[in-house]
Amino acid sequence: MMRKTHHRSTQESQEFRSYVWGISLAIALTLIPFALVNWHVVSKDTVLVTIAVLAIIQIAVHFRLFLHIDLSKQKREDLHLILFTTLVLALMAGGTIWIMANLAMRMAPMGMP
Repeated sequence: MMRKTHHRSTQESQEFRSYVWGISLAIALTLIPFALVNWHVVSKDTVLVTIAVLAIIQIAVHFRLFLHIDLSKQKREDLHLILFTTLVLALMAGGTIWIMANLAMRMAPMGMP
């Protein structure tokens, strides 16, 4: 019984450290773009690229440290489910934007671009 309690407390301790690392990295990855935009340290193009790269890193941090999804065989199904859901949502949003832009173009008067 003692081993089981010790194993559980060790596992909870590791999970707590994972959450602390996750929130620390998430805050840092959020504050860096805000600082770059606020202080005008680099050019606009560099800021946009930096924001995109840090956003992708933050997605990976959330997957790994909060959702506990990695590339192991057991968690791969969860990752496939999340990626498929993301694909469906992107297709729906992209299709909606495409249709709305097409309708706006068709409804514009002939003289306007």
